[in-house]
Amino acid sequence: MARLLALLNSRAGTLHDVGADRIRTALKALEQDGREVDVRLIEPKQIRAELEQAARSDFDTIVVGGGDGSVNCAAGIFAEAGKTLGVLPFGTVNLFARDLGMPAGIEEAIAALREARPRRVDLATLNGRPFHSLSGLGFFSQMARAREEVRGHPLGRIAGVAIAAVRALRRTEPFTLDIRTEDRTEQVEALAVLVTNNQFGPDWRRPRLDGGVLEIHIAEHDGALSKLKASANLIAGTWRNDDDTDGIRSIVARHVMINRERGRTYASTDGELRREKVPLKYEIEPRALKVLSL
Repeated sequence: MARLLALLNSRAGTLHDVGADRIRTALKALEQDGREVDVRLIEPKQIRAELEQAARSDFDTIVVGGGDGSVNCAAGIFAEAGKTLGVLPFGTVNLFARDLGMPAGIEEAIAALREARPRRVDLATLNGRPFHSLSGLGFFSQMARAREEVRGHPLGRIAGVAIAAVRALRRTEPFTLDIRTEDRTEQVEALAVLVTNNQFGPDWRRPRLDGGVLEIHIAEHDGALSKLKASANLIAGTWRNDDDTDGIRSIVARHVMINRERGRTYASTDGELRREKVPLKYEIEPRALKVLSL
């Protein structure tokens, strides 16, 4: 990290909570170790353009302060450019930052950059677009839609997530999918399907980021009670802790094709909701991204 560029999402809730000046001061303190540090606040609409410009720059390391969606954008761009990506957890969930070992506290996370070292991790792709953590259908797409509706809720982000979960649960209806991997084909009636980059354990944590596999989690439809139980377990990440998985099962694969009758379907990928062309083609790209990790 001889030359470090920090790109911070100016609308991120954590940045507003802590204060931009305080974060900038903490990042500039990294110069005491002999680094050159450039800190820039960027508007959400300019994130992609700024990331693409950073990928062409002579900075060897680019740290992104934002949620999983901002980091998703950076991961694809920097993997292609060969840059090292650092992550500061400015979002609500911050799955990727947590799996890289970054502390939840912003000043603690910035301090941790001193000890972080480059390593290579896997990326997954959906229809050719990279993602770092997960992509979901059904309940998960409804959850992403509901979270956008309650963004900036006066009771705070945690209350907003709870309200979004209730809305998503009410809107979720069972749907039929054909799922094909390299060694199996099946048709399922599901409430939710989640494709993850490597295998998640309890509490939504990944023991490995370079296992070279996808995992498909299927919450099958079996009445109203199963809908409630499965949704609660998926949100909390507790299905790995319980022998009674309430209709949730998992498949490990390297390639996944998901098809349904309609030509397009909504998918929430790293927290960002998009209308995707069907069939959905998921693949794993082993060790495609270089990241700072503890």
